[in-house]
Amino acid sequence: MDRKEFRDLASPEEAREAIRSLSLEGGIDRVSLSDARGRVLVARLDAELDVPGFDRASLDGYALRARDTFGADEADPARLEVTGEVHAGEKPEVSVGEGEAVEISTGAVMPSGADAMVPVERTDRVEPRSTDETSGDAASTDGGGVLIRTSVAPGDNVMFAGADVAAGERALGPGTRITPRDIGLLSALGIDEVPVRAKPRVGIVSTGDELVRPGDELESDRGEIHDVNSYTIAAGVEDAGGEATLYPHAGDDQAEMERILREAAAECDLVLSSGSTSASAVDVIYRVIEEQGELLLHGVGVKPGKPMLVGRLDDSAYVGLPGYPVSAMMVFRTFVAPAIREAAGLPETETATITGRMARQERYGEGRLRLMPVGLVRDGDGETLVYPVDKGSGATTSLAEADGVVEVDPETDYLETGETVTVSLFSPDVRPPTLLGVGEDDPTLNRLLDGLENPRYLSVGTRPGLRRLREGVPDVAVVAGPLDRDADAVELGGWEREWGLLVRPGNPDGIEGLADLVDDDLRFVNRTTDSGLRSSLGTAVADLADDRGVERREIVESIAGFDLGLRAHESPARKVATGEADAGLGLRRTADRLGLAFVSLGTQPVRALANADRREKRGVREFEAALGELPGGR
Repeated sequence: MDRKEFRDLASPEEAREAIRSLSLEGGIDRVSLSDARGRVLVARLDAELDVPGFDRASLDGYALRARDTFGADEADPARLEVTGEVHAGEKPEVSVGEGEAVEISTGAVMPSGADAMVPVERTDRVEPRSTDETSGDAASTDGGGVLIRTSVAPGDNVMFAGADVAAGERALGPGTRITPRDIGLLSALGIDEVPVRAKPRVGIVSTGDELVRPGDELESDRGEIHDVNSYTIAAGVEDAGGEATLYPHAGDDQAEMERILREAAAECDLVLSSGSTSASAVDVIYRVIEEQGELLLHGVGVKPGKPMLVGRLDDSAYVGLPGYPVSAMMVFRTFVAPAIREAAGLPETETATITGRMARQERYGEGRLRLMPVGLVRDGDGETLVYPVDKGSGATTSLAEADGVVEVDPETDYLETGETVTVSLFSPDVRPPTLLGVGEDDPTLNRLLDGLENPRYLSVGTRPGLRRLREGVPDVAVVAGPLDRDADAVELGGWEREWGLLVRPGNPDGIEGLADLVDDDLRFVNRTTDSGLRSSLGTAVADLADDRGVERREIVESIAGFDLGLRAHESPARKVATGEADAGLGLRRTADRLGLAFVSLGTQPVRALANADRREKRGVREFEAALGELPGGR
């Protein structure tokens, strides 16, 4: 297949216009009240009945004629005869005449003849009058009366029919996003089904022969990776008001890709694919769109996200997202989510923003709008600092470790340290971490972090951790190995860890030390040069070279795999456990946890260093206190 180069890159606004030109609306649904929350009405709803549909008592008390209470007060109450009672949910069987009252419950129908009611707190029940008091007349048939200690006016403490909503009134208008309060109103009106704007149906197709769905077994030696985009994009669609459908994974075969895309197009208002949008020879999706639909643009002047497609496929709208997770989600958030919200009838969310100062200089100068993921941290004075979080478009943790995005103008060559920038937060409830730490990956450290309120820790290794601490970005750096102490940092404490060689259970190769890796034909897996363990190993290699009277380089070249460095502390152990290596550099705690044998090469100090200006920051003090509680902690 011939290589297809990118066309002229569209501007971000041209990309938005192209997506706006596509129809994403899904029509009208009729949904029950139980499914109506958050949906958007497409038509006005008028009240077909009065709410309430009758005059009702607002309180427990007595229904009466207001004129019978005129002049009544605490000193001179009015006495009325009680002729009956009315409870909520029953039809009154009594009426109120002159000098009479009816006991009534909250919400009950007001009896005929009554035009007001008095709360029970302003009354006293009394015994019936004697025959002497009534000049020989028969006593009241209910055998009782009530003293009214206040006067009321007609209508007092009564909700008349239609006082809440009157028949014929406009209840809710089109475009209303239905809230729990609205559902209460609709329930009161007896409406059990409402017409709402249908959620845009969005079909999601991930492409690429290398992808495997989460839960299925990976074959890493074939270059397989888990499909990240399908699930993250589906969650984004639901957040934006759409209805996501995951379609079967499509490989790089054009016929199969075409079949799945056309199936999705027949059933959905919008088809989103990820991957197969770049200009490489194996990426064919743009050919499917050109041959079976209409390609409106290919390539947008943004970073990340240049390989973006917009077009039509049959009667459905189509957007092709880049394959790398960071690129895919940034393009979705910037261009696609607003279009889904508009089609769903939802207002565009008010983007929560925060201003802060750049914690360090960041160069750019690529001539494209940059959507830069950033993290936030508070300095010692409580001011917000902003630092880039960018491990590359293929690293899913770039977004997981970020708090928001800074848009960098295409003409901007660099952002200076201390320069004020505006961050669009990923959500309004984003807050900077209480502690930002960088440095070594260590199991003891992980346990410490679990006890803190809201920490963020970036496992970058000892040397990068020290460099970032000098730049003034993190609160603390955790470092290990034979390194000189940074004069500008404050040591908070630390611990010792035992390091050495991780070997298979039972140590079948009989490895006793570093010399066996040099003398025997064994496969070794090292850590990266950023790791503190690598520093200690380097010292041990130098000592062995001195003992043998040879150059250090000769020892290194004799160890098969010495230059293969893995980043995380458990990675070499996993290589040993699967039989891909005979020995790996690691910790005794890792060997114990994974059931491996261990050959000790010594102990290593781990130190927690703090930015001197943030020693009194609450998160730093809590971390220091946790360090002090470690058994043998320093």
